[in-house]
Amino acid sequence: MADMNMSKSAGVMVGGAMMTADKDIVDNAVNSSDHTTLVAAVKAADLVNTLKSDGPFTVFAPTNAAFDKLPAGTVNTLVMPENKATLTTILTYHVVPGRLLAADLKDGQTLTTVQGETLMVHRTGNMVMLHDAKGGKATVTVADAVSKNGVTHVIDTVLMPAK
Repeated sequence: MADMNMSKSAGVMVGGAMMTADKDIVDNAVNSSDHTTLVAAVKAADLVNTLKSDGPFTVFAPTNAAFDKLPAGTVNTLVMPENKATLTTILTYHVVPGRLLAADLKDGQTLTTVQGETLMVHRTGNMVMLHDAKGGKATVTVADAVSKNGVTHVIDTVLMPAK
């Protein structure tokens, strides 16, 4: 994981693009080549305007490789209009109200997501992991991509809510 002690004033490199604090979460994400699936899903769920709003939000952003770990066909099924509610549930499970930098995430901490369920934080030194409602685990691979309306942490696995 990226060194959490580094200066964030210049931004954080994610998916070949610099994430900077003068852009919102969506405008930063669309430039990341590692997040094209997430961006497409956010658009399909009509969450773009929400994630461009004032926030602040903390987003745990699965990479394309994280979505690739899902069973074959899952993403294509989720982005179909008739599955918008399920997609929205999954995506909002990756968003926590407020601006939580990696340094704010403590071992054993419970985070309540915008979706309404919780994530459990596990931390060992600078490594941060999230445990979802179904027993899945995601590791933060790039921390503290600060945007003007929040912060994004890149994760290596799609988190799944209980419902």
